[in-house]
Amino acid sequence: MPNPVSSIPNLGPASEIAFARAGITTAEEIHEMGADEAYRRLLAHGTRPHFIGYYVLVMGLQGRPWNDCKGDEKKALRKRFDALCNGFNRSDAKLRADLEQTLSFLGVVERQ
Repeated sequence: MPNPVSSIPNLGPASEIAFARAGITTAEEIHEMGADEAYRRLLAHGTRPHFIGYYVLVMGLQGRPWNDCKGDEKKALRKRFDALCNGFNRSDAKLRADLEQTLSFLGVVERQ
């Protein structure tokens, strides 16, 4: 039986909802795709970029507490985060989420 997203350390019910909007419903899916791809999918489905949310995910996939990210490691993760967010801004993500919701309502795309 698959494990819920919230079985990953540091992730809870709000993370499950956000990942479900992106079509990701299990911890195994996130582990398989890795933090960067999982976060990219969140951005593509309307999640607003937030550095803490990103490194919480990275730390959780490593089985580490969210506040274990410090120093050079945190600086390196910030560079990865900035690269991931390139091309996604709040308005782009919101427009895409709104478009997908409208297309789903109209029956043009499968409802999630």
